[in-house]
Amino acid sequence: MKNRYSRREAMKLGMSTAALGAAGNAIFPAKASASSPQEAKPASTITDFNKCGEEMERMLILRTSPIAVKMLQKEADIPKGAIRPKKDQGIHLAQCQAFAMSRRQKMTLAMLKEDNWCPAPMSGYGMVKPPEDYVGYPSMVENQEASKNLEKASPGFEYGKYIGVLSAPLKNAVFDPDVVLVYCNPAQLRSLLFAVKYKEGILMKSEFDPLRSCVFSIVPTMLTGEFRITVPDSGEQIRAMPAEEELIFSVPGKKIQTLVAGLRHFEEMKFGYSHLNYDMRPDFNQPDHYKKMFKTWGLDTGK
Repeated sequence: MKNRYSRREAMKLGMSTAALGAAGNAIFPAKASASSPQEAKPASTITDFNKCGEEMERMLILRTSPIAVKMLQKEADIPKGAIRPKKDQGIHLAQCQAFAMSRRQKMTLAMLKEDNWCPAPMSGYGMVKPPEDYVGYPSMVENQEASKNLEKASPGFEYGKYIGVLSAPLKNAVFDPDVVLVYCNPAQLRSLLFAVKYKEGILMKSEFDPLRSCVFSIVPTMLTGEFRITVPDSGEQIRAMPAEEELIFSVPGKKIQTLVAGLRHFEEMKFGYSHLNYDMRPDFNQPDHYKKMFKTWGLDTGK
């Protein structure tokens, strides 16, 4: 068996982490490219967004496409060719299923209230008013008071502002997204966090709810303009079938080029997701800044 594999080679071979560990020492990262990082520019055209989608898929080796999401205020905002599940196919979908169809099957879908088969997105997106006596998910909390507290803490758009939600793969969307959703594993998420930290100098913060991932991945990001991490909820797990290790990374539409510029910076340094290789051994080759600190502390630095 070949004893050196890059992450990209390993994924093409379908090798597990355990198999890679058994294969022996991994190759060291190559020298950083001499080219300088490209600076982010405001996303001014649809083509800019499409290119960002293509770059993210390539640099992060994503299994599915990042999703462009836009909240709809009127039917005239629905682009030609978008599928309306009830009107066009006589079916209903949960919002998580529509997102799954956009990221996996590269479909553009417009979900209005008549297309929905789940109450969470309709109420969270302000398409409907919950009944006066509505008390969230009573079976998921200990008592009615706890349920009411949870409802107060839950994000939502004002009633009547939006009539639905539009989704498509970012790489061929024909609209400006309000939010981009990236379904990723923890290692890919780490690269996204590197990009955010590099470009904005911030550490990510998120609140986590095991329910309503369709709401938590969209509403807070649109209201605050901040990046966010969301755990796919149990309903999404059952009905839209994300991989168990997948998380949702939400990107404000206006910041997508900034994020991609950050990813590009680490890609050019050969420190991006596809360049981080396995090298589990004692006395590994230390980076120069490790050696400098160790020398300051009077410790061994190896050869």
